[in-house]
Amino acid sequence: MSNSRPRPSPDNSTEMGWLHHLFELRNRLVKSVVFVLAVFAGLAYYANDIYAYLADPLLRYMPAGSQMIAIEVASPFLIPFKLAFLTAVLVSVPFLLYQVWAFVAPGLHRHEKRLFFPMLLASTLLFYVGLAFAYFAVFSVIFGFMTTAAPRGVAMMTDIGHYLDFVMSMLVAFGAVFEVPILTLLLVKSGVVDYEDLTDKRGYVIVGAFIIGAILTPPDIISQTLMAVPIWLLFEVGVILAYFSTAKSRNAAAMSTTTTDA
Repeated sequence: MSNSRPRPSPDNSTEMGWLHHLFELRNRLVKSVVFVLAVFAGLAYYANDIYAYLADPLLRYMPAGSQMIAIEVASPFLIPFKLAFLTAVLVSVPFLLYQVWAFVAPGLHRHEKRLFFPMLLASTLLFYVGLAFAYFAVFSVIFGFMTTAAPRGVAMMTDIGHYLDFVMSMLVAFGAVFEVPILTLLLVKSGVVDYEDLTDKRGYVIVGAFIIGAILTPPDIISQTLMAVPIWLLFEVGVILAYFSTAKSRNAAAMSTTTTDA
């Protein structure tokens, strides 16, 4: 009598594979949520201090004795905790991206793994550089302009909830904008566009950068320029990276053509 077990059918193997991926995805999501909550628990005690730090770019330009207001009853309590949670998410970005890497890495080829992890690291660093640029450079210009542009007799009294929404949207927008070099390089490496196409369409990119700046920033030319110019410059960085990343393949193709002709 044979003791061999029956082999699973292809359908069962496919189902087990899907279940394995679902369990793995669930575990990664649970780890991510637990990590964010742990960071939030550590930041919750400093919620008011974090909000004071975030409000400083506006308060420094407001007249002496001015202050923000809270138009909702629970805003003074809830808004700082909301900010602490959003800060926890931003602080957790490296860990969250690592979970993405750990989930997709087993399905990647060796050359894809070599490319994916450096891009993951570079995109994380660029995201934080975008946040720093927005906080230390852009906010000073925007709030300095807004406070001086108020008509005479109009007191600028900003609600803390509206201020948080505005600032966080600007931070995320600039963090996303600074991913342009990575996006440009990925488009070239994936074959969606060619290096030559990028250089030919530079004018369209510049126009698109100012359109994006007009959509994502307050309606003044200074704020729009502060976003549009970095988009353009970061696009140029992406073009340079795309040139060097494709130079090897172009040289190999040229050598192959020369050998064939010979």
